[in-house]
Amino acid sequence: QVQLVESGGGTVQAGGSLLLTCAPSTDISSFTWMAWFRQAPGKEREGVAAIRFHGGTTYRASVQGRFIISKDAAKNTVYLQMNNLKPEDTAMYYCAAGMKVDLPLAPSTYSIWGHGILVTVSS
Repeated sequence: QVQLVESGGGTVQAGGSLLLTCAPSTDISSFTWMAWFRQAPGKEREGVAAIRFHGGTTYRASVQGRFIISKDAAKNTVYLQMNNLKPEDTAMYYCAAGMKVDLPLAPSTYSIWGHGILVTVSS
């Protein structure tokens, strides 16, 4: 069974930065898309950023210009660089991977999920 292992979460002050890492247990080239989602307490899971293995990225509007999703095929890793963090970015962040993805920021289109990692931004 494929596993996605997230790391890099933690607590940071508003305006700070964090780098999240997602390491699949299989070759990332197996997936058409990989993405980061987040879920705050009492809220639905929402797509943050997604990257297509053969090129292309997409972001939710509220993180555009602050977050960068990237991949390193040699290290078999996907990253989410989060800059200028805001308290409203506080959530559990999940890495996801999929082969047939119609909507890159829709949770329902991803079949493989990590366990999540907590990001807390203090004001």
